Amino acid sequence: MQQTPIFTKTFDCTTTLVEMTNHFPRSQRFFVTKRLLDSVFNFQEYLIEANSCRGTPRMNKLNMADSELNKIRLYLRMSYRWDWLSRGQYGHVAKQIQEIGKLLGGWKKATSKQPAVNKTAFAGAVR
Repeated sequence: MQQTPIFTKTFDCTTTLVEMTNHFPRSQRFFVTKRLLDSVFNFQEYLIEANSCRGTPRMNKLNMADSELNKIRLYLRMSYRWDWLSRGQYGHVAKQIQEIGKLLGGWKKATSKQPAVNKTAFAGAVR
């Protein structure tokens, strides 16, 4: 897999979030922390899966990744609101998420502009 910016930034953000959640209250580690980290890893997996397909399947994976990114944003806002993240921590990770979101949006836009593969054109050529 080539190391495009979205993969590198997602890996860095995942590392940051795993480290940050180690300091969440112990009572919430198996609830809020699990949901946050599940969304983070799901997001990363959807990107990997999207990278290995084309057309509509790729767009479906990118849309699923976008949904997970929205969940991550929600869990981060909650964590900040409940004082589990400092202002600096929240600002740092929010900036990372914003950059990843822009990269994801660009990838979705580029994917939507790609022409659909005409399977009948290929079928006639393989005689």
